[in-house]
Parts: sequence; structure tokens; C-alpha cells
Amino acid sequence: MKEFFAELKRRNVYKVAVAYGVVAWLLIQIATQVFPFFEIPNWAVRLVVLLVVIGFPIALMIAWAFESTPEGIKRTAVADAAREHSRGKAWIYIVIVGAFLSIGVFFLGRYTAGNATPRHDASPARTEAATATPQKSIAVLPLLNESGDPHDEYFSDGLSEELIAALAQINGLKVIGRSSSFRFKDRHEEPKAIGEKLGVSTLLEGTVRKQDDRVRIVAELINAADGIELWTRTFDRELKDIFAVQEEIARAVAESLKVTLLGSQDRPAQRGAPSNVEAHNAYLQGHFHFQRRNLEDYRKAVGYFDQAIQLDPDYALACAERSEAWTFIGDLTGQREPAWSKARSDAERAVAIAPALAEARAALGWVRFFVDWKFTEGLSELKRAKEFSPSNPTANDLLARVILYLGRLDEAERQARHAVELDPLSVIAQGNLARVLLFAGKLDEADAAARKAAELQPASASSHRWQVVAAVLRGDRATALREAQLEPDEGYRRFELALAQQIQGDRQAADAALADLIANGRDQLAYQIAEVYAVRGEKDKAFEWLQIAFDEHDTGTLTLLVDPLLRGLRDDSRYKNLLAKLGLPGSS
Repeated sequence: MKEFFAELKRRNVYKVAVAYGVVAWLLIQIATQVFPFFEIPNWAVRLVVLLVVIGFPIALMIAWAFESTPEGIKRTAVADAAREHSRGKAWIYIVIVGAFLSIGVFFLGRYTAGNATPRHDASPARTEAATATPQKSIAVLPLLNESGDPHDEYFSDGLSEELIAALAQINGLKVIGRSSSFRFKDRHEEPKAIGEKLGVSTLLEGTVRKQDDRVRIVAELINAADGIELWTRTFDRELKDIFAVQEEIARAVAESLKVTLLGSQDRPAQRGAPSNVEAHNAYLQGHFHFQRRNLEDYRKAVGYFDQAIQLDPDYALACAERSEAWTFIGDLTGQREPAWSKARSDAERAVAIAPALAEARAALGWVRFFVDWKFTEGLSELKRAKEFSPSNPTANDLLARVILYLGRLDEAERQARHAVELDPLSVIAQGNLARVLLFAGKLDEADAAARKAAELQPASASSHRWQVVAAVLRGDRATALREAQLEPDEGYRRFELALAQQIQGDRQAADAALADLIANGRDQLAYQIAEVYAVRGEKDKAFEWLQIAFDEHDTGTLTLLVDPLLRGLRDDSRYKNLLAKLGLPGSS
């Protein structure tokens, strides 16, 4: 061993190790202290450290095998034979210079980091500016109902949503949508955890106490990163002043955030709110049922919206939301024209009352596109809705849908991802993203988004539907059949089972599943029957049912341009003729 260590010394391995260590420490100090100053990503720092560690044994092996001579780098054996072994002392200077540079960078980093840390005696505005994340963002958590009556839950929920809508009017402010914020209604999590899950820097929370004709609201604005209260306000008013209170809270939030985040003027909120408190109360109950997103609750919602509009005929927001409810009722029941005629009338009325109300423009745009098949006009109205309220989740979601129908897949994906960013825990936004990715041919990503939607709401129909279609396109028999059996909607379960059975290789089971779909779904699922025939390769039958769907104004026909299940029909002249009759912009 003595000879081995002597040989290490003779070959300068010790010197290389010391010099390498000093230089390596210098490089690591530069990476850790200087990189953050230039906002170089953390992965670059980790890469430098990793390369330094990997390089150490390599440097030692090179030092053992090679020597520096006056004639250049030579193998040790050759250098020994020529007796040209280097005795220079340059390595000492390398060590000394490297050590001084390393120490200098280390203390420079400590000094600048110390100065960047806000002092305890700093003003709240300075401290907040130093600690706030660059992103201009807020989530309104559901206000807690402290009225003592659980039947007043709709009131506190409705107030929370109206605050979300009011803040969404502020340009440059990211406002998280209702679906995501309301996930934390009954959960007790730290502000930091909520902020990270929703991707926001501030939270608005509070309580509502409604008794007789008075209401007391306590609102609190919190910095999500550390849970520190930025301000708290108490509003004790008569119930008739509830709209003024909402404006006061929104204004207080905007003024506070402008100091630290916005630096821009907020746009006046134009909510189409009524002057009648009873009308507002009826609207809130209708909205409560509307958000449950099923046929029975849509019908209940319409009943409450009727009450609200009877009490205040100029209640634009109630008209807009009743319009949207009627479109879904018509589509889900198959009794399209009676419901859609009411949807059309309500949307036009809402825009006439409040032309700058985002929900009114979105309702009209959706009716024009989805119901009337006036595609250019519908797209224009939805874009206007987004201009009036960039963070409005309804406008963003509906816009993503119609852009997809038009075949603009890249734009549709950007819009769908933006909708998810605004409402990351929304099953509707995640399901729509899954559909967009599926139609774009990104099957794995579509499956992941659909599974995310299923995690958020296991009974969600859209999650299973898109998982089934993705599995069918991949030829994944087991997944297709399993997810089809989990579909909660009876009608779509028949459709998905017909698709899943088709790729199982059992012709008898596939025929039986298709027969069941036709027997029970011919009035509502004509387009889906056409899709199954297309997957089976029976083109004549597929076009027969596509024509039925077109004649019945089946909304599934809107996906004709981009539907991957119809890929086998696209070279047929009948497909091109049907697409021309549909008249989607850019499809010719």
C-alpha cells in the first residue's frame, strides 16, 4: 500500500484531486449564488453539481494515466521513459486562486441574499411586494354560512360566485373558477397548500350571516404563501344593500391587489344584477341547481329562474343562465325545438338588457353556434364574451368547444388548457380538454386528462366516454370494455358498449350491443349510431344515420369535421357533401 500511495503522489494524483476540489467548489458556488440572480432555472444548477461529481473520478483516472510535459500531454509510461516528468508548481497557483474566488463568491451570495430578505420593520407594502409571487392571481373560497340554517347555503354560495364574477372583470388578474374554488368548501387545508393546488398567490375567504332582512359579511384577504392576513373587513347591511356590499368587497380587493400585483385600472363590473332582493334570492336558488349539471336539476333551475324574471323582468343574468339551461334540456331530452326556442329568446333578451354582460354574450354565442348553426356569428359572440370577462370559465369553456368544431385543433387545445388553468379542478374543463386532445390524436394525453376528470368526479360521464374512445382508437380491448361498463349515463353506456364490443372480436356480442343502442337510442343518439357503424366499416349504414342526425339537428353532427371515429369515411364523396351542407367555416 505504501508503494501504491507513493505512486499516486509521483503521478500527481493528489495534486489533481486538491485542484479539482477547489475548482469544483468554485463552479458550484457560481451555480448556486449567481444563476438565481440571472433567473437561470434550478435544473441548470443541479446539472452543474451532477457534472462536477461525475467528473471527479474521471479526473483522477486521467491524472493516473497521463502526465503534463514540456512537449504536451503524454501517457505516464512514455513520460517516465523520456524522463520528462513535470515538476511544475502551477497547480499551487490554481488552488490558491480558485480558493480565493470560491470564498469571494460564497460571501457575495450570502451578502446579497441577506439584503434581499425583507426586514422585520419593513412596511407591510414592502414586505408584501417582496414575498408576493409575480403571478397576478386570486381564488375566492366559498364563504361560510353562519346563519344557523343549512337552507341558506345557496345564499352564501351565490355570494361567493358573484364575487368571483366581479373580480373576473379586472384586466390582468387571474381568477380561479367556481368549480376549483368550491372544492375547498368543507376541507381544512393550509393557505399555502390551497394556493399551490390552485396556482394563486392570494385567497379571499370569509363568513356570511343572514337573518331576517339583514346580512353580515366578514371578508378576509390572505397571502397564500405564508397565510398572513392582508386585510379584513366587516360589512353589516340590510339585505337590500347586498349588491352594494359585493361591489365594496370587489373594489377593496382590487385596490389592495393593484398596489402589489396589478398596477392597472379595473373595469367596472356589469353583472346585470336586479334591484329586487327576492328576485336575486330566486336566482341564487336556480343557480345552485344549475351547477349540479343534470337534467332534473336543470328543470328545477328553470323554475327558480322563472320566479326571478317574473319579479324582475330585466334580470339579465337570470335570462342568460336560463337560456343555457334550456339548451341542455333540449339536447338531453331529444325534444330540441321547444326548449331551444326558449333558449334563443332568453339569450337575445339578456343581450338586449345588458350588452356588456359576459354571460349574456356567451349564452347568445352558444345558441347561435350550438342551436342555430350560425357558426360565424356564434364564434364572434363568444369571443366578445371573453373580451368582456377574460377569466369567465363559461366563456372560455364554450369558446374551446366551438373552436374544436371548426377544426382549429391547436387553437382549441390552447383555449382548453387556458380553461383548465382558470379552473384546474373543474371536471367540465378537464373533460373538454380530454376531448380536444382526443380529436387532435394525442391519445395518451387525452386519456390522462379524462382520468383526471374521473378522479375529480367519479360519476362524470365525459371522463369515461373519452377514455373509451381513446381505448378503441388504440385497440385496447380491456380498457374500452371496463370504462364503458363504468359509464353512469344509460344512453351513452349503450353507445360505449357498442364501440367496446366491436373491438373485442366477438361479432355476436357486438351485433347485440348495436341492436340495443338502436332500439333505445334512435331518438337521441343518431350520430353515435353512425359512429359505431363507421368503426364497424359499414359505410352505407354510417351515412344513412349521419343523414338522420343532420336532418334532426343532432348536435353530435357538429363534430363531423374532426371526429376520429369517422376517419374511414373522409375519402367518400358523401362525407364531403354532408360537410358542405353543414357549412362549418373553413371545412370546404
